[in-house]
Amino acid sequence: MSEPRRLEVLRAIVEDYVHSREPVGSKALVERHKLGVSSATIRNDMAALEEEGLIAAPHTSAGRIPTDKGYRLFVDQISAVKPLSAAERRAIQALLNGADDLDDILERTVRLLSQLTNQVAVVQYPHWNSAAVRHVEFVLLAPRQLLIVLIAETGKVEQRVIETGQDITDANVAELRAAFLAKCVGTSLSALPRVLPLILGSVPAQLQAVAQRAATALEALSQAAKEDRIVLAGTANLARSNVDFPLSIGPVLEALEEQVVMLRLLSEMAQDARGVAVSIGRENAYDSLAEASVVATAYGPDSTAKIGILGPTRMDYPTTMAAVRAVARYLSKILAG
Repeated sequence: MSEPRRLEVLRAIVEDYVHSREPVGSKALVERHKLGVSSATIRNDMAALEEEGLIAAPHTSAGRIPTDKGYRLFVDQISAVKPLSAAERRAIQALLNGADDLDDILERTVRLLSQLTNQVAVVQYPHWNSAAVRHVEFVLLAPRQLLIVLIAETGKVEQRVIETGQDITDANVAELRAAFLAKCVGTSLSALPRVLPLILGSVPAQLQAVAQRAATALEALSQAAKEDRIVLAGTANLARSNVDFPLSIGPVLEALEEQVVMLRLLSEMAQDARGVAVSIGRENAYDSLAEASVVATAYGPDSTAKIGILGPTRMDYPTTMAAVRAVARYLSKILAG
């Protein structure tokens, strides 16, 4: 059997099955694809592909569907990720350029990626250990109630209201703000807990207790700003793909809800020379995702966080890979300022 023709037959089966959700037969391949051989030859090629575990019969019919191994060979044969259309690129740029802060940027990003792929979009928050503090703001809400806001240079904003334990004035707040700004601005989030105790000695004695409470709150905020978590959009797309999860869609939904599995999987995925990583079906180390595929890539200044999609193994891999990579590149540009 011709190796190039076998790959063409496999490609045609994958494309037809992704489009129709129906098992693909030799007659349909001859009618829809210019393979240059007879149905009998195609049947022989399909028998060989089945023997190699690349396609399988879902039931007693002439049609065949790709296996995880077949999808893997198909994906590996994609020589380059195709660019998005000009209209798609403009849509990405228009949506993401209008975002205000990091939370808004990531929320818009997953919604956009979900719409482009009709899958579940996932974005991991950047790792901000090396990010510096841009600003600390104190706002007096009541004589004994203070709002503390921590803003990282990445645009990440965390805030908390504390009880001061004593009446304070706007002048007191100004003193606290000046003391904390002098030490915190430019300090990395990871180093902030070591710097905060140094501030206590630079505030008046009558504000020491308030400053201690503020320092405790800022330390907690710095940890929250570094929290490893993900943002999701498009979970409803899985429900529409329920037929693609013959065992159960439940474990996939649970993995998305718990986030831990997705965070681990994203951190373990290594992208290839095309700039994406693809994990198919049982290639996933987690049983809950044995019927799903994940396409992901890194983004951001240090390329440590990941963005991607999760869907059934029956997906349009070339289009999905292109969308994930393109959105990641725009996201990186925006975060770089």
